[in-house]
Amino acid sequence: MIKIGLIGTGFMGKMHAACYEALAGKANFQVTAVADDNADNAAKIAEKFGAKVYSSGEQLIREADVNTIDICLPTFLHTKHALQALERGHDVFIEKPVCLEEEEAAQLLEAKAKSSGKVMVGHCIRFWPEYEYLKKLKDEGTYGAMISGVFKRVSPRPTWGWNDWLLDGKRSGSAALDLHIHDVDYVRYLLGEPDSTTSTAVNNGGYADHIFSTYKYGKTVVSLEGSWGYPEGFPFEMSYRVKFEQATVTFTSSGLDVYTEAGEHLRPELAGDAPEDGASSDVGGNVSSLGGYYNELLYFLRCLEENKEITVSPLEEGVASFRLARREIAAGIRE
Repeated sequence: MIKIGLIGTGFMGKMHAACYEALAGKANFQVTAVADDNADNAAKIAEKFGAKVYSSGEQLIREADVNTIDICLPTFLHTKHALQALERGHDVFIEKPVCLEEEEAAQLLEAKAKSSGKVMVGHCIRFWPEYEYLKKLKDEGTYGAMISGVFKRVSPRPTWGWNDWLLDGKRSGSAALDLHIHDVDYVRYLLGEPDSTTSTAVNNGGYADHIFSTYKYGKTVVSLEGSWGYPEGFPFEMSYRVKFEQATVTFTSSGLDVYTEAGEHLRPELAGDAPEDGASSDVGGNVSSLGGYYNELLYFLRCLEENKEITVSPLEEGVASFRLARREIAAGIRE
């Protein structure tokens, strides 16, 4: 059986807990341990699964009856816990971004190479139905070659983070690393490493609070924008607009649309393993839908259960996207 130790019970930890509840019966797993320095939060989540509570992630890794660790901690704490888990041979799920510094990325890759544990990074957009649909269109050449793309992700300031860690660039890496990396990773997944990039950012003490980037892939041009610098009450938005030779595909808060060069307007119906449309969890933050979170954890569990290699979002991919985002930030704040 897959015995999961969930470390961190803030927004993301609560989201993962909601997914594990919804995933009951989909895989042979059990959440057996929960850790957080907020004892009340940890106890509430542990009660849902009959799990044991630990006051720290280190204690959970050291003492709990687990073989899999799910790290939902602030980014600056990812590497320490992942290294400890890998040293014990545990399988590990690490929320994105995988780490903050290049030295940490190298340590994680080295530790994975020495460990028997599998590692997946939580780049949930790879598993979001509307983005899975776009990936399929591109890979299958449904509407011909991709000509251009625009990817946008903007949010009110993330004041829901524990101790305002998200607003502290030293702990989160800024909006460009924590939020914008969703689209950095997805565009890499869609098209690979870009031939060239340019970036401009709003420089807030050496951290990029708002970033604009352009990637070139031969004749294909992709624009990305990411920010969390907007006021409370500003609507969160993740969207894309992609032009193929024979159609333009858009995704916004109003839905998914395809506009063909023949003049058709299509509204694709998406199907998959996710819970019924509308399934959500009220855990705070800027997204309530289980969506890609559910799909990525189901994929992770099935890979572990069937002893298959993690290929969609393994550690190596998480590190590559981290490195590309860091290059963007460095270039952007020099402008």
